[in-house]
Amino acid sequence: MAATHDIVIVGAGHHGLVAAYYLAKAGLKPLVLERRPLVGGCAISDNLHPGFKCSTLAHVSGPIDRRILRDMKLDRLGLQMFEPEVQVFAPSADGHSLVFYADPARSAQEIAKTSSKDAESFSEFSRVLGRLGKLITRVMSVAPPSLDHPTAGDIWNLLLTAKEFRSLGKKDMFRLLRWVPMPVADLVAEWFEGRLLQAIIAARGIFGTFLGPRSPGSSAVLLVRAAAEGSAVGSTAFAKGGMGALTRAMSAAAIQAGAEIRAEAEVSRIAAKDGAVRGVVLASGEEITAKAVMSNADPRLTFLRLVDPAYLEPEFLVRVQNYRCAGTVAKVNLALSGLPRFTALESATPGSLPPSGQSGATGGRSAPAALAGRIHVGPEVDYLERAFDAAKYGEYSREPFLDILIPSVLDRSLTPPGQHVMSIAVQFAPYRLRNGDWNEHRDALGDTVIKTLSAYAPDLPGLVLDRQVITPRDLEETYGLTGGHIFHGELALDQLFTMRPLLGWARYRTPIQGLYLCGSGTHPGIGLTGISGRNAAREVLKDWRKLKRA
Repeated sequence: MAATHDIVIVGAGHHGLVAAYYLAKAGLKPLVLERRPLVGGCAISDNLHPGFKCSTLAHVSGPIDRRILRDMKLDRLGLQMFEPEVQVFAPSADGHSLVFYADPARSAQEIAKTSSKDAESFSEFSRVLGRLGKLITRVMSVAPPSLDHPTAGDIWNLLLTAKEFRSLGKKDMFRLLRWVPMPVADLVAEWFEGRLLQAIIAARGIFGTFLGPRSPGSSAVLLVRAAAEGSAVGSTAFAKGGMGALTRAMSAAAIQAGAEIRAEAEVSRIAAKDGAVRGVVLASGEEITAKAVMSNADPRLTFLRLVDPAYLEPEFLVRVQNYRCAGTVAKVNLALSGLPRFTALESATPGSLPPSGQSGATGGRSAPAALAGRIHVGPEVDYLERAFDAAKYGEYSREPFLDILIPSVLDRSLTPPGQHVMSIAVQFAPYRLRNGDWNEHRDALGDTVIKTLSAYAPDLPGLVLDRQVITPRDLEETYGLTGGHIFHGELALDQLFTMRPLLGWARYRTPIQGLYLCGSGTHPGIGLTGISGRNAAREVLKDWRKLKRA
């Protein structure tokens, strides 16, 4: 006899765990099924080398919405988040660098050392993003409105959003309308003169996307990210013990609230009958019935592999098949015998960086404080565009844009004393290669990353004890991300807000009654925030009385 649950959630990524928590708190009995042996999705930690632990995929949070952190009381479950004072260190090969702090005013002081005009512009730009961010945050926190049949709640939310939009004032209103479709390269060129500063901000508009800085709509990605992160250059927050500690705490919170979580329980099929969901069937053959099913998998995997196409209209299936989710990011993790010496820090003006108070530096100016946050490698907009050019033609960039974290600077639990782990997101590395496959190019990609970094930290190659290279193909085959896309689908104007994942189906519901989506392929779709999971749970609860009667 099939087991029965209120709702089954497919996939124990962070959005699924957040949804399970809110559903359980509302009195439902959700069952979360995870194909892999551990929960977490892209927020997991693993051993990299004997004695070394690293965040396998995502190395910083999105950040997690603070309301979710508060509601789930993750700090009481042992979660400790690091939020370093230095958010971003950006070196250039000529020895110049910029350091950005959590405080925008302090970042402006750093910029003023090379350009007083850019410093003033950065302060104003940060203020403008803060004002626009309040409106964008409101939009992200609710389900997109139904365009054909808006509910009373939709109309109310639209009125509140319109009121907040008008409160921006004429200048900011026009800015928002003009910026959304712009290439981010044009936006930063209007505000700043410094090439490195332009590149650091432009990079937030293209990270994880199949967009270059000169691609239309890349400014929209920057705006959404700035609203979530509260910063033009991105935030840096990561969990002690690796990002797996975050999802372990979320799992514990969901279980305490009344959810059940089963690992190594692969869902092979979502069962439906007469246009309504009936439960799931596991790869083992076990059947589990449920009034509702929520998929934390990406839209293509959900509709093209888990659901029988007989339950979906041909037009809908064609639209899903055209949903773009070809990834561009690879991951390289390094075990290091020491902290790399960055040339830009060795030549820094004494006193330009705060005292670290940390041990483990290998050189006087390789201050751990400067390396405690993210490290940006991509010295100018043209560099970022050239990196994208390679992906357009089915090649990985030989001079990639790198987003790096050395979490062991602050989290000494990750490595033996004096040694470090380096986590590197590599872009652009397209899912489909024109020549060969990723198994052939895996080592070459790792070599390219180390060679690129050695232009900024010449001693790095001699410090590498071990490395792990995760290609877009690995992201699909091992971690279940169709196309290797870390955000479950392209972040482009035609796949955001009311069009994420598809126009007419942006409210977490699907054509099958009782089947919902909650992953990053839904609105707002920007990764490790938990917002999609919370929003989806809210929509299920709105429908629950009707679902129980079905």
